[in-house]
Amino acid sequence: MNDRPAEFPKAMASLLAQEGVDLDVVVVGNGCTPQQVPDGVRTVTLAENVGIPEGRNIGAAQVKGDYLFFFDNDAMLPTPRILAQLVARLETDPGLAYTQPRIADPDSGVTLRRWVPRLRASDPARPGIVTVMAEGVVMIRRSAFDEVGGWPGSFFLYHEGVDLAWRLWDHGYRGYYMPDVIVHHPATHPSRHASFYRLNARNRVWLARRRLPRLLIPVNLAVWAAVTLSRTRGMPALRASLNGFLEGVRGACGTREPMSWTTVARLTRAGRPPAV
Repeated sequence: MNDRPAEFPKAMASLLAQEGVDLDVVVVGNGCTPQQVPDGVRTVTLAENVGIPEGRNIGAAQVKGDYLFFFDNDAMLPTPRILAQLVARLETDPGLAYTQPRIADPDSGVTLRRWVPRLRASDPARPGIVTVMAEGVVMIRRSAFDEVGGWPGSFFLYHEGVDLAWRLWDHGYRGYYMPDVIVHHPATHPSRHASFYRLNARNRVWLARRRLPRLLIPVNLAVWAAVTLSRTRGMPALRASLNGFLEGVRGACGTREPMSWTTVARLTRAGRPPAV
């Protein structure tokens, strides 16, 4: 969106410096014409902001390769073989659909809890199989991404990574967290976006309606509502969350493709039952 003139050139330089992989790079201008784009990098200009997940889908359709790396424009790859390491792990196990590096603030080294793709996030240095992903910096096997239909474009922002990860698991794949591979990203809070509370709530409801067996939908949403009430401070935030919840219940959520009970069992054994 041309809103990070200091961060974007650093992000692109670190991407183009990667070794051991062949790159085909495209920058998507979400409602803008991309600026500060290095020579040799292709661009896509969208007349309006279609949201992050749909922007990623459009970008993915423009590039070739066996793997797709989705990269926020305020992140940075601090070493030149990060992509090669992520790809190497995927190539050792055809059952893996995605690899997730550890995301850390470049100044403090802190890894935020929401960046660790598991429920027990107190130790961000523990590797292993994971059932969700941090969407802004992730490597995905191209064939698996195409097989499940990509990101949920209608979500616009928030929880698109859970939707995609659940579909990948429902097709028999898994994800893997590689904390020894570190990517830098400033430690910010999503509530800095004015739409955070509304879209966060709406998409949680859409996620449950689209992907869960009917018996689990009320359980999942009850857990989410309890967590929201315990964590959210201030009436404006609570009101926006309620409005988003109602929007999620009343509005069209897209195609309903609930996961199988076998997938529910697999996710539970992997440490994250989809009721949570």
